[in-house]
Amino acid sequence: MELNSLEQELHTARALVMADLVAGDVAEARIVSMVEDAVAHRRWWAEQWPEGASFVTGLVAQDVQDALLEQYGRWPLCPVCTEGGPHALDVEPELGPDPHWVCTKATVSVARVGALAEVFRR
Repeated sequence: MELNSLEQELHTARALVMADLVAGDVAEARIVSMVEDAVAHRRWWAEQWPEGASFVTGLVAQDVQDALLEQYGRWPLCPVCTEGGPHALDVEPELGPDPHWVCTKATVSVARVGALAEVFRR
């Protein structure tokens, strides 16, 4: 993959994950640093496996979600389920293009990565 194409994928991933963090009102400075760390890690990963560059958005979302779990808590919380306590959405496919936030309990796709604002505004 050309470097420019890879950089475009990485910038898109950063923007989409940041949009979801803003929608969830958790885009503080230390969390933005987590996004930058995830993007840097996935830049290296995509350089090693260029065919996987289209998977970068979902992977960055998962990386940020994992980092947040350790330092912040579950994110993003499921807006679909009202019973059974709060739980986080998952990214599907785990390794593939066009990633979505899904609720595995209700088995429903909630939003594309980057489009949580549409769900949280309802």
